[in-house]
Amino acid sequence: MVVTRRTLLGAAAAAAMASTVALGAGGTAEAVGDPVGASVGAPGDAAWDAAGVRSIAPEADVSHHGHVSLWGTGLGVWLRSENRGPSDLSGVTVRVRTSVRLAGRQELPQECLQADRATVLCRTGALRADGTAQSQLALELQLAGRPTEVVVRIDTVWNGGASDRNPKNSEHEVLAPATGDEYVF
Repeated sequence: MVVTRRTLLGAAAAAAMASTVALGAGGTAEAVGDPVGASVGAPGDAAWDAAGVRSIAPEADVSHHGHVSLWGTGLGVWLRSENRGPSDLSGVTVRVRTSVRLAGRQELPQECLQADRATVLCRTGALRADGTAQSQLALELQLAGRPTEVVVRIDTVWNGGASDRNPKNSEHEVLAPATGDEYVF
């Protein structure tokens, strides 16, 4: 028997497909194996189905909107986080970064922690896909010194592994001069 290069390539392609896709009940394709390092986590986690097979990542549309205000050494950040689906999320972690260092330890809501000298992380709790379960957050941060302006960056750092096809509505950069006015994002 003569094995040509074309036959060998065809057999290799078929074997690769067979290792990543199997037909399930009813003739539907199901992902199997670990084609892209999908084995993060363990069976029983939210990303695994009842049969112990890693499921495809859920999709969500997380958004953050609100305003910031700078006065003296104080920086106020008020934001509302919501999810427009299609999947519910058990929680999201929002990151608030400032271009000016924070002054020492901050008094933060219990769902927040100070990650470093310019970063605060806050969890939202569950966000339903229909946008009705919104998370509202109010931070009053103390800055080192009396800056004339500060840049505040707000984004999502964790959303339970969901893919977000529109990340621009959850990533914001706001310049806030020290006027005490509200600058909306």
